[in-house]
Amino acid sequence: MPTVKSKAGRAAVFLDRDGTINVEKEYLHRSEEFEFIPGVPEAIRILKEAGYLVVVVTNQSGVARGYYDEAAVHRLHRFVDRELATVGASIDAYYLCPHHPHHGIGPYRTECACRKPLPGMLLAAAEDLGIDLSRSWIVGDKGADVAAGLAAGCRPIMVRTGYGASEAGLVPPGVTVCDDLPAAARTILAHRRD
Repeated sequence: MPTVKSKAGRAAVFLDRDGTINVEKEYLHRSEEFEFIPGVPEAIRILKEAGYLVVVVTNQSGVARGYYDEAAVHRLHRFVDRELATVGASIDAYYLCPHHPHHGIGPYRTECACRKPLPGMLLAAAEDLGIDLSRSWIVGDKGADVAAGLAAGCRPIMVRTGYGASEAGLVPPGVTVCDDLPAAARTILAHRRD
């Protein structure tokens, strides 16, 4: 899963995928259906230029439900990488949870530690990539993203894209809410702690 090793103690920005990076489309797994939310590639480039690792953490219950396989998710992520490269941006690693405890089939129907709101993907990335979670952020459009970030010790930001418009009012007090990932990136850079 991880694509790069890094120095210990690096700060990261964890990004949810659907509804945060790309326009929310139910069970997205085909590149022809992928559409960046405006300004996202540039926001990712700015975060990378500021020295943050950028790590995608995404629940993919479509795998659990048998709608597509993990290989389809990886193909889509390779497509995203190629698109980001055209603006000088990149993702350092992708982590996905292919499980669902109630709607999964076969081995994917399981309780796991990686499905957000649990922090498993963030903890695995921290271990794999030498990330200092206390210096890191998570940006997502659902309460589950916020909860995973809080459980891992990151600072969460809720965006109003995707499901965020309806979930923004449900975040715990003190959680920052931004219009979109570009606004979240500006907030992160304004609060940068080296």
